[in-house]
Amino acid sequence: MSITQTFYDNLASQYDKLFLDWQATTQEQAAILDRLFVDNGFDKSAHILDCACGIGTQAIGLAAIGYKVTGSDISDGEIAEAKERAKKNNVSVSFEHADFCALSDTFSEQFDIVIAMDNALPHMLTSNDLAYAIKSIVNQIKDGGMFVASIRDYDALLMDKPPYSPPYIHKTEKGQRVSFQTWTWEGDNYRLIQYIVDDEDTLQVGKFECEYRATRRQEMTDLLMANGCSEVVWMLPETTGFYQPIVVAKK
Repeated sequence: MSITQTFYDNLASQYDKLFLDWQATTQEQAAILDRLFVDNGFDKSAHILDCACGIGTQAIGLAAIGYKVTGSDISDGEIAEAKERAKKNNVSVSFEHADFCALSDTFSEQFDIVIAMDNALPHMLTSNDLAYAIKSIVNQIKDGGMFVASIRDYDALLMDKPPYSPPYIHKTEKGQRVSFQTWTWEGDNYRLIQYIVDDEDTLQVGKFECEYRATRRQEMTDLLMANGCSEVVWMLPETTGFYQPIVVAKK
C-alpha cells in the first residue's frame, strides 16, 4: 500500500474535522463548481467523474444540486466514508476504487467533466508520475468535455518553501479544533505531517504523514495541452472564491 493510500485511509474518519462545518462546505464548493460548469457551457445533464473524491466533499455537494456524479479514489477508507455520507445526505453517487493514473482500468465510459480537487495531483512525486496521471484523466474525458482541478499555489510557496502551514482554528460549541501541517522539503518535494487537535469533550490529537511534490502551474498546463486539451485557464481564489487556484482545461 502506498503512503498516499495509508494517509487517506487513516485520515478518513477525521477528515471532516479539517472544516468548521463539513456539510456547509459541500454546499459552498458545489455552488462554486456549478458556476464554473455553467460559465463553460455545461448544465446539470453533464455526467461528472470526481476522480479524487475523498470522503465525497465535492461529489456529494454536486449530486445534491442535481448532477449525475461518479466518485473514485485510491483510498478504500475514504470510499467507505463517502458512501456513508452520501446515504446520510440522501443523494445517489456511484463510488468506485480507482487510481487516477489508470482510470481506464475501472471505467469504460468517458465523462463530460472530470474533477480532482483539494491538491490531489501533487501526490504525483515525479514529473513522469504526473504525466501518467494527466494522460489517464484526459483520456477519460469526452471530446468537448472539461477537466477541473485545484492545487496549492506552489508558484508562490516555492519562493520561500515554508516549514509549516498556518493553522485553522475552528471554535465550536464544545471547545475548538485546531489543524495545521509541518513541511520538510527536499528539492521540490516535501514530507507533510497533518496534525488535528480536537479540544472539545476530551483532548485528542491526530497525526497523519504523507508526501507531495510542489507542482508549478506551467508544468500542469504543458501536460494538459500535450495530452489533448485545447484550452487551459488558471483561476485564482480572488476570482472563484475557492481556497486554492483552479485549472479549467477543455478537451
